[in-house]
Amino acid sequence: MERCGWVNQDPLYLQYHDCEWGVPVYDDSTLFEFLILEGAQAGLSWYTILKKREGYRLAFANFDPQVVADFSDEDVERLLGGEYDIVRNRLKIRSAIGNARAFCDIQVKHGSFSNYLWSFVDGRPQINHWTSLDQVPAETELSQAISKELRRTGLRFVGPTILYSYLQAVGVVMDHLTTCFRYRALS
Repeated sequence: MERCGWVNQDPLYLQYHDCEWGVPVYDDSTLFEFLILEGAQAGLSWYTILKKREGYRLAFANFDPQVVADFSDEDVERLLGGEYDIVRNRLKIRSAIGNARAFCDIQVKHGSFSNYLWSFVDGRPQINHWTSLDQVPAETELSQAISKELRRTGLRFVGPTILYSYLQAVGVVMDHLTTCFRYRALS
């Protein structure tokens, strides 16, 4: 069974690639989860963050944006303290909290974050037809436009490259290679 060339043979990574990556997500909690995780990844590998996912789930209230939006300076210190298996970077932690607040504002304004995000592609995934990894861009006009809008609303760690990874993860953009067994199911 052929997979995209970026996935390693760790069962955790295989599960992520085979069952999650590129599958369209419409659930706000899951969209918030990936927003936090993609922001945490900046400068690191996705595999590193994936191994810390459960730590993030515990540290960030099961990815409930309303709870995280109410985190205080004491919560920042608690998260930096080493109790949770997360990336202990003050800027990324503060960003996640600020992003929760902006995320909740978007929910109020648009009915859901999902409505807002999917409006950029008229509710339908953008399906690409890459045959090799070197064809897959690091960012696109779409990720640049959404990044600009998200930053305007107050979100951080959502530059065009991070945003493109996010769009791939949550299925707004489907970038499984045409040779990957998941391509046919998701296209």
